[in-house]
Amino acid sequence: MTTWQDFEQEAPDLAPAVRARFEANRHHVLATLRKDGAPRVSGTEVQFIGADMTIGSMYGALKALDLRRDGRFALHSNPSDPTMAGGDAKVSGIAREITDEVELSAYVADLPAAPPPGPLHAFRLEPTEVVLTEVEGDELVIRSWRPGQDARTVRRS
Repeated sequence: MTTWQDFEQEAPDLAPAVRARFEANRHHVLATLRKDGAPRVSGTEVQFIGADMTIGSMYGALKALDLRRDGRFALHSNPSDPTMAGGDAKVSGIAREITDEVELSAYVADLPAAPPPGPLHAFRLEPTEVVLTEVEGDELVIRSWRPGQDARTVRRS
């Protein structure tokens, strides 16, 4: 299991820039896998709680059911700025549902806004790849990380 905190420790120069992209906007795009293996994209919000990057979902939502069945996901930050200032961030990995009642209560208590009424799903996101793509001058700069590896940078003119 890899936590967001593990990523921060292994890639201390990359992690703050990626987190800033996810904190710059409220809404992002989550890709999950449907029962038949086809991709599904859904809107989602991201929270950083303790050592984890997390997402929540209305109870019974298709994206939550997808993640319960197959935790693989891809998450794309909302760049919003047409200049791509700050870059374009993507996180891929495995989502693990928070099912322990004590942990779920702590998750809800740490949310920045009041949760919707009724039950909900909450997931910890375990990153297996993080990528930040930026434009610097005439170059495309791609910075990436995988667990247990140093962050790497590729520049393309």
